[in-house]
Amino acid sequence: MNAATAILDFLLPRECHICGRTLDGDERCICASCHASLPRTAYHRMPDNPMVRRFMGIIPYRRCTSVFFYTPDSDLSNLIQDMKYRHFRHLGRRMGEIMAGDLLSTGFFNDIDLLVPVPMHFLKRARRGYNQVEELCRGISTITGIPVDTSLKAVRRHVTQTKLSHEQRLRNTVGIFALKHPEKLAGKHVLLVDDVCTTGGTLISAANAILAPFKQSSVPPAISILTLSSTTS
Repeated sequence: MNAATAILDFLLPRECHICGRTLDGDERCICASCHASLPRTAYHRMPDNPMVRRFMGIIPYRRCTSVFFYTPDSDLSNLIQDMKYRHFRHLGRRMGEIMAGDLLSTGFFNDIDLLVPVPMHFLKRARRGYNQVEELCRGISTITGIPVDTSLKAVRRHVTQTKLSHEQRLRNTVGIFALKHPEKLAGKHVLLVDDVCTTGGTLISAANAILAPFKQSSVPPAISILTLSSTTS
């Protein structure tokens, strides 16, 4: 820790987003104890994990995983609320670093060319000031060195998924994305990234939008999927 950081910590102590304890030294956003206790899925060790089964036969993919289990009343849910709705933009980047740190030695990022965040409609982004999924990708990129590509765009608004049924969620995400500059993704292995996977409808729509311009192409992109968290079990 440098002197400037030490002075700032003294004047404005940094607190863990989960337990509220004052952070020590190089701890960022969450303390070491809370970091260790986050509910990890270990899906990357399971070739037939629930994320894989969720998309099997629906979209073509290389591999799929989610780093944490999601439940609405969990500490992780509070982190995601902070990241999305309480303007803690830096928390998204930190969680991306944690995701990448957990997976870096497993080979999950091998041969990935680009990180593609699920996009946010520009009006919603303007209100929030940032896309938290893009921040996740920036954090992943910091650890892996894989560049972030934002060619995938949200071309129409959709209502929040939180209170929708399974069928409503799927209908709500049809046709909301389009790929700009598809030539940038031609022949690439892209990692499609989102924060939470529930029904998978958003990721299915995003993957279909990535593949749509390549129906007659001999060099379509390959797609893998990574989410911060998942309700699948």
